[in-house]
Parts: sequence; C-alpha cells; structure tokens
Amino acid sequence: MEAAGPKLDPERERTILTTTLEVLAETGYEALRLDTVAARAKASKATLYRHWPGKAELVVHAVQCYEQYDFAKDADTGSLRGDLIATLAGMRDMMSGPPGQLMTGLVAALQKDADLARVVRTSMLEDKQQVTRRLLDRAIARGELPADTDPDIFQEVATGVMFMRIFLSGEPVDEKYLAHLADDILIPLMARRFND
Repeated sequence: MEAAGPKLDPERERTILTTTLEVLAETGYEALRLDTVAARAKASKATLYRHWPGKAELVVHAVQCYEQYDFAKDADTGSLRGDLIATLAGMRDMMSGPPGQLMTGLVAALQKDADLARVVRTSMLEDKQQVTRRLLDRAIARGELPADTDPDIFQEVATGVMFMRIFLSGEPVDEKYLAHLADDILIPLMARRFND
C-alpha cells in the first residue's frame, strides 16, 4: 500500500516495481535492500520512502501490481461452480508461474519479518477475502449456498490444497482436477448446512 504524498508518474512507478520484483527474484526477501532497488531503477531511496514506508510495503505493492498475479479477478460466471472453477484456474496459473515463485519466497520471510507479515495480512489477504465474499454473496443470492456459509472455507481449503498439489506433490492441476476440487470438496463443504 502506498504512503500518502504526490503520486509517481505511472511509468516511473512501473520501473520501480518491476525492478523490485527482479531484485526480489535474485536475492529473496531478506536480502533485498532498498538502496539496490533504487540504484537499479535509477531512483533515490528518498523517492522509495516517500511512496512506500518500508521494504514490506514496496514488495507487497510490486507483487500486487504484477499483472500475472491477479488471480483474484472477480469471476462472475452465473453459477457457484463456474465461479469456483474460474477462480481456482486463476490460482493455479498464478502459483505455477513466476508470481508463485515469488510468493513461495515471501512465505518463508513471513515467519521472520513482522512488518512483512502485517502488510501481507492487511493488504494482499484482505483483497482475496473481498473477492471470496462477493463470490459467496452471489451464490447465496442465487440460493446455491446458505446465508451463514463460512466465508473462510474457500480460502483455507482451496489455498491449502492448491499449494500442496503444486509445490509439494507436483501432481497436475488440470481442468479435471479443478472440477473435482470444486464438485467433491469445496461445494459440499460450503453447502453442508443444506443437508443438516
């Protein structure tokens, strides 16, 4: 999240954010230094600090703005199943590509850096929760889910399963698997009160 102050020229901001991602990929989060980013982006450290209070905010903003990272596009397909599969496909594409590699590096850093953990939780995770909330609200309005559906089920289950499958087991996450995850796991968990 950017600090208050005069806005950067969009091209200048893009250069700084792209450079941040390049340095992050090379060094990892812990070794990333703002003076390295500033020198490579041909910007001053003062410019960076004027727009981002610290390293955590700069890195999170860079990852958020990375175009391939945006798996949280609001997929409104007209059905819960369609929305889930579209969102899961976006998650798969993000985790399998360069943004996923950056995110795995950040996960380890979250355990050691309280500032980074705070910024990730208040910015990146809240963004995804808002998308999930809209997905649920549409499904509830269509009568596909009970009104008291736990909004955390999707994030907790889908993220954990996808992370395990992509980063640990290395098994394919094809369309058939996404349909299985939606039909056999997520929808029954989310709709279970209909069957109580």
